[in-house]
Amino acid sequence: MFSSQIVSISFFKFKKVPSQWKAFRWMGLSTGILPEVKGLEFGKMLGSGGRNGFSVFPNFGVYGILGVWENEKYANSFFQSHSFFQDLKMESIEYWTTFMRTTMVHGQWEGTCPFTITENFNKDRLVAVLTRATIRRKRLWHFWKHVPKVSRSMDEHKEGLIFSAGVGELPLVQQATISFWENSKFMESYAYKSKIHKEVIRKTRELDWYKEELFARFQPYKTIGTWEGTNPLISFLS
Repeated sequence: MFSSQIVSISFFKFKKVPSQWKAFRWMGLSTGILPEVKGLEFGKMLGSGGRNGFSVFPNFGVYGILGVWENEKYANSFFQSHSFFQDLKMESIEYWTTFMRTTMVHGQWEGTCPFTITENFNKDRLVAVLTRATIRRKRLWHFWKHVPKVSRSMDEHKEGLIFSAGVGELPLVQQATISFWENSKFMESYAYKSKIHKEVIRKTRELDWYKEELFARFQPYKTIGTWEGTNPLISFLS
């Protein structure tokens, strides 16, 4: 029997400099706040990269919160009443949250795997993919040299891709990617057929870029809020 664990990902957009500064400060404070949230088994506030999200330069206007919850009740309580989340909402010009269940995971995040498989994988349904890695410091130059190629390949591979963002905890060193696809067929077409993506995977193994890495797939089941004026997933979940 599957557990009741759910995963959430929230994005916030900040326009004015004072709001961006507050968000930057809150990211630092989050390491002390999130571990105290009731029912939150694992939580991270994440910064984002510039341009399309995959850049060495930070984007101080976009932040995210990843949450792994004991159950949806605790998640809803946090979103509806916790002062930390409410402050982020009040300062942002837009926010968007998606609820998901884990269908596949391997690897570790800070020495542990925070996700528990809670649903059977269905290749025909909407899918979210999270990749996260801690890059070896001696490999930073090699890694970031190839990031622009991967970024361009995602820009060019639009079929089935709904949304993607490059996020992270520590600039340059701890990086993650979250992407939403119409179904796993589109996602796998990019992952396994893109020449640039396959080249980067090969170099990852060949050059031993990562000190730690994690890959997970999720199936979104609920989404609230907007991004760029609309909810990117609503038509796939209605």
